[in-house]
Amino acid sequence: MREESNDWLPEAVQRTQFQALDRVMAMASFDLDGVLRNANRNYLQLLGLTQDQAMGRSHESFCTASQVHSGAHAALWSQLRAGQAHSGVVERVRSDGSSCWLEATYTPVCDAQGQLTQILKVATDVTQRHLQEQAHQQHLECLSLVADASDAAVIISDSQSRIVYVNGGFSRMFGWTQEEVLGQAPIALLAPQMQETFTEQYRSELRGGKPVWREEIVVGKQGQRYWAKVTSNPVINDQGVWSCTVSVLTDITRSKMHEALQHRVLEAMAREQPLSEVLDMVCLEVERIAPEVTASILEVDAQGLLHPLASPSLPSSYSALLDGVAIGPKVGSCGTAAWRNAPVLVTDIATDPLWRDYKHLILPLGYQACWSTPICGTAGKPIGTFAFYYRDATAGVASAYHQQLVDACTHLCALALEREHTRARIRQLAFYDGLTGLPNRSLLQANADQAMAAAARNDEQLAVLFIDLDRFKQVNDSMGHPAGDELLRVVAARLQKVLGPGDIAGRLSGDEFVAVLPQCDAERVTNTIERLQEQLAEPLVLADNALAISASIGIAMFPADGRDMETLLHRADMAMYQAKSSGRGRFSFFSSEMNRLAQERLALENALRKALQGGELRLHYQPQVDLATGQLYGVEALARWTHPPQLGEISPARFIPLAEECGLIADLGRWAVGEACRQLAAWRTQGLAVPAVSVNLSPSSFHNLDLPRMIADTLDRHALAPKDLTLELTESILLDTNPSTMKTIEEVHAHGVRLSMDDFGTGYSSLSYLRRLPVSELKLDRSFVADLEHDEAARALSSAILGIGQSLRLTVVAEGVETPVQNIMLREQGYPVAQGFLFARPLAPQDLERWLVARMAPAQDSADQPVHGEESA
Repeated sequence: MREESNDWLPEAVQRTQFQALDRVMAMASFDLDGVLRNANRNYLQLLGLTQDQAMGRSHESFCTASQVHSGAHAALWSQLRAGQAHSGVVERVRSDGSSCWLEATYTPVCDAQGQLTQILKVATDVTQRHLQEQAHQQHLECLSLVADASDAAVIISDSQSRIVYVNGGFSRMFGWTQEEVLGQAPIALLAPQMQETFTEQYRSELRGGKPVWREEIVVGKQGQRYWAKVTSNPVINDQGVWSCTVSVLTDITRSKMHEALQHRVLEAMAREQPLSEVLDMVCLEVERIAPEVTASILEVDAQGLLHPLASPSLPSSYSALLDGVAIGPKVGSCGTAAWRNAPVLVTDIATDPLWRDYKHLILPLGYQACWSTPICGTAGKPIGTFAFYYRDATAGVASAYHQQLVDACTHLCALALEREHTRARIRQLAFYDGLTGLPNRSLLQANADQAMAAAARNDEQLAVLFIDLDRFKQVNDSMGHPAGDELLRVVAARLQKVLGPGDIAGRLSGDEFVAVLPQCDAERVTNTIERLQEQLAEPLVLADNALAISASIGIAMFPADGRDMETLLHRADMAMYQAKSSGRGRFSFFSSEMNRLAQERLALENALRKALQGGELRLHYQPQVDLATGQLYGVEALARWTHPPQLGEISPARFIPLAEECGLIADLGRWAVGEACRQLAAWRTQGLAVPAVSVNLSPSSFHNLDLPRMIADTLDRHALAPKDLTLELTESILLDTNPSTMKTIEEVHAHGVRLSMDDFGTGYSSLSYLRRLPVSELKLDRSFVADLEHDEAARALSSAILGIGQSLRLTVVAEGVETPVQNIMLREQGYPVAQGFLFARPLAPQDLERWLVARMAPAQDSADQPVHGEESA
């Protein structure tokens, strides 16, 4: 392109114009090879160069590497050498390596003969503007990406309400691409049912600069419907004029369905409407929202059988035919959905094999398709099915809209069904025993009251049987609670098998059962009990163990023994204890004598409580003798009780079992430990050489985790060492299942207190159990000692027990030594220690002091005395 000549202008004018241009523009000239030949100050400053640095540089050196490598620079220079000018924004590289952007014009210049001689470049720095535009563009791109990533549909429309932009969320929701909707009116496209009056009001609000919020049912490209929350915000330009609108549509179909359905259904449930009415309401509401479907709800019971609950638009005759049908792999849509625990869609009932045996029921009704979804309970198992029947198989079967309806409804149906099941379960729990299924105390009381009222009207007798299983605790402890529970279920079943149709059975708690026999005399009671004991005695295997069951039974008769259930139960309970004391598998009728004994026991219990609080109890001490030296080995503390006002001296054989039964045994044990330690310290202060004291503790005392600290505090308070105290345990502790027992025993042993196993050989003796206990002493039961003189088996057993003790490095103490012959035989067998009447009866503290002076060698310093059980350490 040839540059136009300015020769017609006066030279002075040309010079003035060029100088003005030179002051405001960056100017440079290049030869045809692209070498810089001249540049003004603006150009040099723009690129950060001096005159010397700039002259002779090629134009290519000012371009970016990408421009050079891509051939863009070569193309530009080829264009210029061909005489074609070039204008535009170009990126160039400064001397420090940074980029700048220039609004540049490259002009080929010819001489007078028209020959191309140089390239003139005139440029303006637009770097700041370019960077701002670039940032703005990036911002727009970022917003576009965010909008496209959103699940909400975004629409931008102009002031004429024509679509100019939609995001990816719009296309995903409605199915149209941006190209398909550009220029269309959003309301006419998505809500054609909207009235023109609303459209005008909507535009008026936007023109006034006010945002508009609304909830609409909108329609997509394929006819799919959504309940959408629409927010439209007007954009006002600098002149205060509405220029465009940004609308955001959020799919609220699920929540709206939940809201509409839940409000009505929950309100109905709150009014305690029957389940069938609540579920009918669900079906009718669904059919109102989606008239192309017919809804049906079936229940699946625990046996896997279907039962119609709600289908208001289906003939009742059809629903009745489904009642009791078992679910399975080919039981229509509903039975199969429950079987698979997954939705089942059948689009052609006439040909689908799942409906082969049932299609003759539904096809005459005009339905072609069925879609069923399981209703699952909290455990994840089907408790029902929710089905849509379709007359037209092409009418949006199982569409996303229908799926949202199903999701909303199955939740509500599950809630209603589980609420009904819970109510039934509450009734069961309120009146029936959860383990055996027998009536509990409440229902038993109600049924018994009715039976007694009838007996009173008819002047008849009625029997109340209180049934307690024998040795049930042993089964629980040795075989575990699951075996015990199974035993209780078996007993309940056998009890119901014996009782007649008019009889009443119930379970109170634990292993206690009650039977009420109307129209019953003593003879019938006896016959019933005999048949019950025969039933219980039938072979039973639990946890691979054969068991023989028996029960102790007490009987109270209406009206002779009481006229209300509470009195009759109490007296039958007393009779049961009387039967149990006579041996296992017995029964006993209540009597006035039995009532007298019960009243005495209650009085004795109250007196024992007062005795513990008032200091009426005392300890006697029985010496334990070292058979080799005759010296005192230790003393055993034994509780004694004298009740001065009425009862006098009360035997330990009476009040210690009573303390066990009424929960006072632990208090009695704590008192005995404290009193024994106090007395031992007092003897030591008097200079009496008593090596140690033994105290008996019940297994229940070891349930208290604070016992080790209490013992340690007691020993410290009386300045005693742990070895000065021995705690005697009964063999029943070997089967104690309380989780605290072994922990407490271990802590007591760790403190240094010695443990002794009392009455060894008579109870649950087990070497495997014994090995677990940190005992240092065994006490041979007095029954073996009593038979030593005339029973070879007793001698063999005592020798065997001594061998066990020696093999386990335990001291073995023989109890109940009463004759010199027994003493000699025990010494010959090798027994190290003995106690019994031969040496001394249990003595009061002052009597023991006199016994020590009379029988034992002069007291030595306690440090020189044999340590209690030292040889077994």
